[in-house]
Amino acid sequence: MASYMKYLKFLQTIFFLYVLVTVKNVTGSSVSHDEECSALFQFKQTIIHQDDAACAAHGSQVLHSWNTSFDCCSWEGVACSNDRDQYYGQVMGLDLSQRSLCGRINSNSTLFNLVHLQRLNLSGNDFGESEIPSEIGRLKQLRSLDLSYSGFSGQIPTEILQLFQLSSLDLSWNSLKLHNPSLKDLVENFTALEELHLSGVDISSSVPHFLANFSSLKSLKLRDCSLGNEFPAAILELPKLQVLNLADNTNLAGSFPEFHGKSLLKEVILRGTGFFGVVPESLSHLNHLTVLSLNDCYFSGRIPRSFSNMTQLTYLGLGENHFTGSVPSLASLLKLDLLELNGNRFEKGRFPNWLGKLTKLSELYLSDMNINGEIPLFLSNLTKLSEVGMPRNSLTGGIPSWLFNLTQLTFLNLQMNQLQGPIPNTFSNFKSLEYLHLGGNNFSGRVELDMFLGLNKLQVLFLGYNRISLVTTNNYTNTTLPEFEWLELSSCNLKEFPAFLRFQNKLTALHLDSNNIDGLVPVWIWNNSRETLELINLSGNSITGFDQHPHFLPLTNLQVFFIENNQLRGQLPIPPQSTVVYLVSHNNLTGEIPPSICELKSLQILDLSFNNMSGTLPSCLGILSNSLVYLDLRRNNFQGKMMNGFMPGSLLENLDLSENRFTGQLPRSLMNCINLEFLSLGDNAFHDVFPSWLGTLSKLQVLVLRSNKLYGPIQGSSQFPKLRIIDLSNNNFSGQLHQNHFQTWHAMSSNHLGVSSVMESNISSKHVHTNWPYTVTLTHKGVRTEYPHILTIDMSIDLSCNHFEGEIPQSLQHLRGLQSLNLSNNHFTGRILPSLRNLTNLEALDLSRNNLSGEIPQQLVQLGFLSIFNVSFNHLQGRIPQGKQFDTFDNSSYIGNPRLCGRPLSKECQDHPKVPSRLPPTTSVSESLFPCESIVIDSQRGGQMGKATSNMRRNQGGVIA
Repeated sequence: MASYMKYLKFLQTIFFLYVLVTVKNVTGSSVSHDEECSALFQFKQTIIHQDDAACAAHGSQVLHSWNTSFDCCSWEGVACSNDRDQYYGQVMGLDLSQRSLCGRINSNSTLFNLVHLQRLNLSGNDFGESEIPSEIGRLKQLRSLDLSYSGFSGQIPTEILQLFQLSSLDLSWNSLKLHNPSLKDLVENFTALEELHLSGVDISSSVPHFLANFSSLKSLKLRDCSLGNEFPAAILELPKLQVLNLADNTNLAGSFPEFHGKSLLKEVILRGTGFFGVVPESLSHLNHLTVLSLNDCYFSGRIPRSFSNMTQLTYLGLGENHFTGSVPSLASLLKLDLLELNGNRFEKGRFPNWLGKLTKLSELYLSDMNINGEIPLFLSNLTKLSEVGMPRNSLTGGIPSWLFNLTQLTFLNLQMNQLQGPIPNTFSNFKSLEYLHLGGNNFSGRVELDMFLGLNKLQVLFLGYNRISLVTTNNYTNTTLPEFEWLELSSCNLKEFPAFLRFQNKLTALHLDSNNIDGLVPVWIWNNSRETLELINLSGNSITGFDQHPHFLPLTNLQVFFIENNQLRGQLPIPPQSTVVYLVSHNNLTGEIPPSICELKSLQILDLSFNNMSGTLPSCLGILSNSLVYLDLRRNNFQGKMMNGFMPGSLLENLDLSENRFTGQLPRSLMNCINLEFLSLGDNAFHDVFPSWLGTLSKLQVLVLRSNKLYGPIQGSSQFPKLRIIDLSNNNFSGQLHQNHFQTWHAMSSNHLGVSSVMESNISSKHVHTNWPYTVTLTHKGVRTEYPHILTIDMSIDLSCNHFEGEIPQSLQHLRGLQSLNLSNNHFTGRILPSLRNLTNLEALDLSRNNLSGEIPQQLVQLGFLSIFNVSFNHLQGRIPQGKQFDTFDNSSYIGNPRLCGRPLSKECQDHPKVPSRLPPTTSVSESLFPCESIVIDSQRGGQMGKATSNMRRNQGGVIA
């Protein structure tokens, strides 16, 4: 028995030693203080001895105190334990934030030997896009981890889930992804979280609902994380939550709950999200709130009057929502530093007078507020203002003299109002001004440019589109001028390029459009800014070419170049390969398109229309469609076959080659342009059958093939599900239109036009964000008109001047959204369909010069929007319908039908007309008053669609006829 007990005691001793060794290995307590100091020193060495020379040179200047002659507990950023326990002297905290460290951290780093660390902060450094090493999982004692703004990249490692002790995690503003593990996986493991900051991390998921159970959570920052779906509103009611930042998650929806109990919330930032609904009055219960940012959301209704109770607010952003009514008094918010109310749907009125009481305001933004009247005197009380934005209102009067007492102004935007009078010379008092926008008003008189050139801090200046004459001199030196980044001097009656531009070396955008500048563009204009200029607008002048560089532009980073509506001569100048938008329309360019244009791999918009260019197109243009979104070559003299070789995946949305001399067949590779919305090939000499294969382009909305040599019947039932405008006029199409031909044209089948918007391409790149509208040329009453905008409600069919025959197909009655229908100058027979009354949006109907017979259906009187009606030169008979729109049509609508009677014709109807045994002859197409090959007139560019019916349909857009 004694031997047995002795043996059992021996086993217990072995087991105890095994557990002790295991625990030591798990906890890492075997790492001594000296070993930790050694690990820290080796970590320093890996940071300062990098292959990158710049990194190594800089690293030698940091962490001076990390010297082996001293104990590491005295080193900069190192914190050791003072507790008299087993961890005494161990490294518990490491704070190397904002030390300008650079280099790479990998899994071999001795940093991960510091297994007692509870706090690690490496934020504000640059670790060369290192991935977060999986060895981070060894630091199991971590309570706080901050790697924000440190250049880490890649997927966040799964091993981070092993840090069960974390209460604070900040990985913000790195190029990181949180996909596997996901956000749900991450927060499930950290139930004691107090701070979770992942702003800028690509999460691409929903916010887990169970996060609303984290009662310890104090700060949640998930800005710009590609979050989606519904945000759990209960998170807003967490008892300890103080900061919530969800900004810039455009697909994240949500709404405010009612707030009943006490809340510690200090900051609520929802800017740029999909939050919507009415803001509850109970929001005022958040009486600790200092920052409320609801800009760029979808909130509606009135602004709660209870906002006046949130007296701790320093920042209130309510701009770019759908708020209505008037703004309630916020006079009690005496701590406000920033107020943003712009871009809502407030009632029209004057400046609220309570604004004058917010004397601590430094930033005030009131754009698009429907404000009228003069700038009021009570704003002079706001002496601390540094930024003021009041653009796009209806402000009148001049610039008040007291405004120049606000000498702290750095930003002033008064664009697009109705301000008038001279621009005072006292602008020279604003020595701190960095941004000034006075464009789009009614200022007049001579303006000395020198008063702005004396403001050394001025970076952005907009003076364009007023009625001023800008006066410049040539006495400038580099030391006396501000360094502009954005300069807009459009429509300022300039006659030459301002001489001070030769000294600008930071310009990124230059607008000199709509002036009276002629001759060559001097090379000195971009000598100093050739590496910075990204946008140049020289359109609307009389420029003839470029000095010293006639065939290419010597700029490194140019992205947008506007030089349309000038007098450029000779060969097309080629911009740099960085170009995204290149507009050269309405000039006198000649010659061919150089193949070097295809080297512009970033080009998205190319407009060479309205020039005198000729020759064949370079074959590489088809390949360029993989970057091009918008290509306009109309009204030139290009000839030969249209370019082929459109590649799969083409981004092309708009293609206009009309009014040239192209021949041959339409290239079948167009079927690869699956994004095509607008295709205009009219006024050429294409010789082909109807391209029914284009019906596979599911996004195609506008198809113009008029005035070519296209022939034959239109076979089968083409798809064209989104087609809204089609012009096949003046070709040689023939045969009958099948009864089912229009049944798949679904876009025209709804009589609900919906909300009108402009058809356009959205162009976006690093420095360019713009919408470029589609334009179209159509013939209306024999006049060819260029429409600068196509509305999404415009629906038109023009099959005129062909050889179609047979009856008008019944399936037309299903196109209830149709606004214009032209079947004139064909050989249609039979009767006019009474079912055309179903086309309730019809504004123009032309059935003239056919072989139609019978009566004009009385049912057509129900077409309340009809303003153009023509059935002349047919075989119609009987009484002309009377009432409503039919009372407005004159004789020309009915001539050439001898058996018609009644107003407006002079022939009266008899009760029992005698039917002749033979029909009288009618005028043939070739004998008609307006033959198909008539001379057309180019109307002034910029005319509006639907001018004839603008009073009838003001809110729905125009008609194409």
